[in-house]
Amino acid sequence: MSNIRITKQFSFETGHALYGYDGKCKNVHGHSYRLDVTVIGNPITDTTNVKFGMVIDFGDLKTIVKQEIVDVFDHATVFNKNTPHVELARELEKRGHNVLLVDYQPTSEMMVIDFAQKIKKHLPSNIKLHSLKLQETATSFAEWYASDNE
Repeated sequence: MSNIRITKQFSFETGHALYGYDGKCKNVHGHSYRLDVTVIGNPITDTTNVKFGMVIDFGDLKTIVKQEIVDVFDHATVFNKNTPHVELARELEKRGHNVLLVDYQPTSEMMVIDFAQKIKKHLPSNIKLHSLKLQETATSFAEWYASDNE
């Protein structure tokens, strides 16, 4: 049977600030992110399986990504927990804002690494994460490929 790649796209709105950066992105701002999640595997060949012919049910992939990424990051503001932005984060939380403090600088590059780790943990053993593409703007994105990280 052939390996087949399938991709599901997601979108979410997230704010962030890059502490120590020398440009405009040092300020709190947001993006309409688009995340493409591509997995690879063999289509199910068991004709008695309700998911016969599928690599993975798109609905099952959607559940994983929504739970681990979209529902967590959508309409949240992300800060590196090791920066002075922590004071701002605490103040925002007190005012009822959804704030995420992460162990990394919240760039698209670092977010896509985080997302890959989170998604891989929940995929069935016969399905592998092939790649992620996190688009921050219409012209800027970061990509993660399993083949680059083996």
